[in-house]
Amino acid sequence: MNIKKVSFRDINRISPLIAKFRAELQGLRAAEADEDIESAREEFAKYIDNSYPIFAYKEGSEFLGYLVCRIDHEVVWVESLYVLKEHRRRGIASKLFKDAEELAVSYGNETLYNNVHPNNNGMIEFLSKKGYNVLNLIEIRKKRKDDVISEQIQIRDNIFDY
Repeated sequence: MNIKKVSFRDINRISPLIAKFRAELQGLRAAEADEDIESAREEFAKYIDNSYPIFAYKEGSEFLGYLVCRIDHEVVWVESLYVLKEHRRRGIASKLFKDAEELAVSYGNETLYNNVHPNNNGMIEFLSKKGYNVLNLIEIRKKRKDDVISEQIQIRDNIFDY
């Protein structure tokens, strides 16, 4: 099997993936972002310090993707799931996700919980194919000074700037 549980000794090999993931997320917000390796290293260290389970997909000596879980009162949340663009659509994300689902089951749960950016159509499609289609939470915040509000969306009787 190509799935490996990650430890601190993998920081230099996983951090570049985290940096790419964070840059892609910024792109979903129509913002330019560099791949900040130092911030990624800090994020990875926080995951390890907080005992977040991290699974990585490895071929040979190269890590091609990773998934981070957060466990909160025995509920398993997917914090991030990323596969290098050139290796997508090969089942790597599905294998990582399967391990996370097994982790949730080990805590007595039927499901994982996922936070997804509304523009992340790839992840929404991925989750939908896995049967994840129940809207659970809506994150609401104040407008930041650099936010560009381009549209509004409606959920039931509520209208939100987006």
